[in-house]
Amino acid sequence: MLRACALQFRGDWNEKLPLMEFASNNSYQVSIGMSPFDALYGKQCRTPFYWDEVGEHKLGVVRFGKRGKLSPRYIGPYEIVEHVGPVAYRLALPADLSRLHDVFHVSMLRKYISDPSHVLEEQPVELEDDFTYVEQRVQILDWKTQALRSREIPLVKVLWWNHNVEEATWEPEDQMQEQYPYLFE
Repeated sequence: MLRACALQFRGDWNEKLPLMEFASNNSYQVSIGMSPFDALYGKQCRTPFYWDEVGEHKLGVVRFGKRGKLSPRYIGPYEIVEHVGPVAYRLALPADLSRLHDVFHVSMLRKYISDPSHVLEEQPVELEDDFTYVEQRVQILDWKTQALRSREIPLVKVLWWNHNVEEATWEPEDQMQEQYPYLFE
C-alpha cells in the first residue's frame, strides 16, 4: 500500500505519510479479523474525511438553540454549497439560521438519505383577514376524569381539523358539549 501511494503522490509522498498511516490502520487485516484501529481501541474509527460532493444534502447539528434530551439532534437537510477545507463544508442555511456561521466540521454533519415519510402533506388553512383561523373540532378520541382535591373534571381528547393525532388536546367535556353537541351524538 505504501509503495502504491508513494508512486501516486510522486514528489510530495513524505507529506502524505499521515494519510497513508491512517489508511493502513483502518484497512481490514485478515490475520486478526479486523483493522488495527479496531484491535487497539475496540471500536471502529470515525473517519474525518468525507468525500461529499457540492450539491448533496446534509443534516446540520441543532444544539444551538434547543436543549434537552427530547429535542432532535439534527435539523435540515441543507445543501452543501462549498467544500471549504479537508474537513469543513459550507451549507446553504435558511434566513432564520442566519445568526449561525455557515461552515461546519464534518463531525457535526450527517448524510441525509431521502425518505418519503419525511415529507408532510400541506393541509389547506382558511385564514381570516387578520391572518388567524378558527379551530374546528373533528372528533373526540378519548375520555378521562381529572381528579382535583374537592372535585373531578371530566375531560375529552379532541382532534382538531388542522392538526395531527399527536396534537390532539384535552378539553373540558361540558364546554365541548355546549359548543359542539354534534360530537357527542
